[in-house]
Amino acid sequence: MTRFRPCIDLADGAVVQLIGGTYADDGSTTITNHRSERPATYFAERYREDGLSGGHVIKLGPENDASARRALAVWPGGLQLGGGVNVTNAAMWLEAGAAAVIVTSSLFDDRGRFHPQALARLAAEVGPDRLVVDLSARRVPTDDTDTPGPADRDEAPRWVVAMDRWQRLTNLKITPSALDDVAEHAGELLVHAADVEGRQEGVDIELVSLLGEWGGRPVTYAGGARSIEDLDLVAEHSKGRVDLTIGSALDIFGGTGASYDECVAWNRRER
Repeated sequence: MTRFRPCIDLADGAVVQLIGGTYADDGSTTITNHRSERPATYFAERYREDGLSGGHVIKLGPENDASARRALAVWPGGLQLGGGVNVTNAAMWLEAGAAAVIVTSSLFDDRGRFHPQALARLAAEVGPDRLVVDLSARRVPTDDTDTPGPADRDEAPRWVVAMDRWQRLTNLKITPSALDDVAEHAGELLVHAADVEGRQEGVDIELVSLLGEWGGRPVTYAGGARSIEDLDLVAEHSKGRVDLTIGSALDIFGGTGASYDECVAWNRRER
């Protein structure tokens, strides 16, 4: 059944909530919804006490390693770690306490071409069960998706995976067969709807429905959630097969649309 999944997004060592696709290392284009005065360890401890396993810690850019390590140390095996993960450092993050590592950009070359062999190597290094693939989705007009890619046997894909902090489109289209190909080497998928991430304008129901219909691996969707009712919405449209991350709308991140305590209660209630 659909669960609420928590998050800890880090920029310059601080816990933040950003609008997707705006992040830049120099801050020139970054739009920040919230910058917490509390450290990452505060949130990790709270998630541990409330039994919210499977949340993700995402390092956005440099200067976040120390904060990420401290958060993982608070709850070894309770949180996933993403941001700059590749075949050379994945095992290190698992040793630091991550339940799994999350990967995107290192699966693509500098031209944005997906390399399944890179995914296979990473899975061989850490094991598929400890590997989460983040497919950060950006909507594209269906007539602009005819670039050759791994999922050409599907019709009319509406989303393309973006890399480099969601600002660069790749040749990997989000379709059922592409999800099958990725899931062969991963235990779980994390799908960000990058166009609505941080905007609190509502979840991408079409994308949620596609993920629910697919159902080949555990999936967490993130992007656009604005209230506790979105958990009901995702549960309905994914047939309970997709979990939901709520970020900027949460009161613990300065939001007004969703109560953290209500999200915890959602996970605990009998359904």
